[in-house]
Amino acid sequence: MFTGIITDLGTVRERKREPGGDTLFTFDTSYDMTTVDIGASIACNGVCLTVIEKGTTGDRGWFTVQASDETLSKTTLGDWDEGRRVNFERALKMGDELGGHVVSGHVDGVARVVDIRGENESRRYVFEVPESLKKFVAPKGSVTLDGVSLTVNEVEGARFGVNIIPHTQEVTTFGTYKVGDPVNMEIDMLARYVARLLEKD
Repeated sequence: MFTGIITDLGTVRERKREPGGDTLFTFDTSYDMTTVDIGASIACNGVCLTVIEKGTTGDRGWFTVQASDETLSKTTLGDWDEGRRVNFERALKMGDELGGHVVSGHVDGVARVVDIRGENESRRYVFEVPESLKKFVAPKGSVTLDGVSLTVNEVEGARFGVNIIPHTQEVTTFGTYKVGDPVNMEIDMLARYVARLLEKD
């Protein structure tokens, strides 16, 4: 489990397709990899992935994860190349502060940036979501975009807006987004269960 509070902004060092198998991504990170176990979970732009190799080169750490074709097809990972910036969050430990909201690291779909505009020192980002997910987005509710826990400002049909403060633009991938860019989206877990309870048999 995660909270949607990004703790490192890393980079794709290498992307490697295994012969007849999955895709391996190796990331550069500022994490102290001596504190990260093989088998640990790290959310990479909101996708929960498992560390299968790790190490340190100079003063930088690195780790490798394995992604299936299913993961590549359902998230933005299929478009990741070397040099891509990626939001990282390590899994929660007992007693950690829950600074955002409860995030599972299981992406529900891909949203797209449809508008970016200045709003005082912040920026307002408007996203369009797949029709199947729009019912889970509510004003003042929570949503996770590329692993970042955010509060929804307004909703209009399949579109919703969020405000991004300068700090978040600096320490996450939000500072790099352009209109048309895809982002991984995880709906609020509470919204998911409420919708399930309201379904008719």
